[in-house]
Amino acid sequence: MEKMRNGELYSFADPEVRKSILHAKRLCVKLQTMTIDDDDYRITMQELIPDMDPTAVICPPFQCDHGHGISIGEGTFVNFNCTMLDGGHIRIGRHCEIGPNCQFYTPIHPFDYIERRKPVETAKPITIGDDCWLGGGVIVLPGVTIGARSIIGAGSVVTRDIPADCVAAGNPCRVIRKV
Repeated sequence: MEKMRNGELYSFADPEVRKSILHAKRLCVKLQTMTIDDDDYRITMQELIPDMDPTAVICPPFQCDHGHGISIGEGTFVNFNCTMLDGGHIRIGRHCEIGPNCQFYTPIHPFDYIERRKPVETAKPITIGDDCWLGGGVIVLPGVTIGARSIIGAGSVVTRDIPADCVAAGNPCRVIRKV
């Protein structure tokens, strides 16, 4: 787990990593039968994502690899069908709006095809600043930082950092203008 969080090559077949993934998968399955208004919703989310502010909301269905690699700030809203592959940390700031079907990918598989046959990968963190808005279907790739107050257009694939106070869109995502 330490190698995974530090961006080093790690085995996702490691028993400790597998146990973490299984725990998250069981909680994600439980969430699929809930709404944000159900009595067990907040308890289940707290068990899955301990570093989620009590005022933040993630609408089920939701998928993640571990949950404990995710941090979600005050007042943030994540719409349904979000996927967060949190081998690396995923930090989402305060008061963000995340559209439906957004995907956050931190894992990186080896480029060498022989190495890729092994159950190994690295992971780079993703950081989303405060007050950001990501439209529906945005994909954020490993190692990306999106600066505070930026807006990412629906369907964008964010392959590199986006500065604060920008409107950006496209595949690959690029800055269109300053806010």
